[in-house]
Amino acid sequence: MTAALLETRALCKRFGGLIATDAVSLEVIRGECHALIGPNGAGKTTLIGQLSGSLRPDSGSVYFAGRDVTQLKAYQRAMLGFARSYQITSILNDFTVAENVGIALQSVDGSSFRFWRPVASETRLIDEAMVILRQVGLEALAARQARGLSHGEHRQLEIALALATKPQLMLLDEPMAGMGPEESENMVHLIAGLKGRYTILLVEHDMDAVFRLADRISVLVAGRVITTGLPEEIRCNAAVKSAYLGEETTN
Repeated sequence: MTAALLETRALCKRFGGLIATDAVSLEVIRGECHALIGPNGAGKTTLIGQLSGSLRPDSGSVYFAGRDVTQLKAYQRAMLGFARSYQITSILNDFTVAENVGIALQSVDGSSFRFWRPVASETRLIDEAMVILRQVGLEALAARQARGLSHGEHRQLEIALALATKPQLMLLDEPMAGMGPEESENMVHLIAGLKGRYTILLVEHDMDAVFRLADRISVLVAGRVITTGLPEEIRCNAAVKSAYLGEETTN
């Protein structure tokens, strides 16, 4: 199997007496869409925070492309190729969809803020922004102010901003949260189109989407990875069923 792009070794994080992640060891293989699922309170958001660099683990290590990045800050990991969908940058509601992507592109190519000059002086930047917007299905809305987007379109723009940073690894934290059926279906198609071109770690509660998108799935329960496997293996796993049944009976 291809070597892991992302690896954690015995990653632990406590908040007082609460163990949020408990010796988490996980491998995300280069080029795969790897889903992370688990009941509410399982520690998924805490783990994503440790992977992105916004949370420092109490113990354990994070490796990226074979390099120990445990002590690197979020912006340093972003420079190496980490992209977290909703943490790339704040969407600027008073600017257009294309301008938002243009600014994200400038942040990684070292360009000055000439974006605000006439479009003709930044043809390359605009062309690149339009390519990204085409990828996420927002090309027709390039000239619309970001504040005019629907919730689903807003999430599509967040992924466009992630793509603008030219990531090696995309951390997608519940990209379908709050979406209706049509918007969720659009997002599934968007992520499916990114598979194979980017390495993706997907945290998502929509199990239909997970089983349609994931190459492998890891299940986090009470801060621990209880199993990792192919979608069909996870679907039939008794421990996974028990974890979700436990969640359902307490809600």
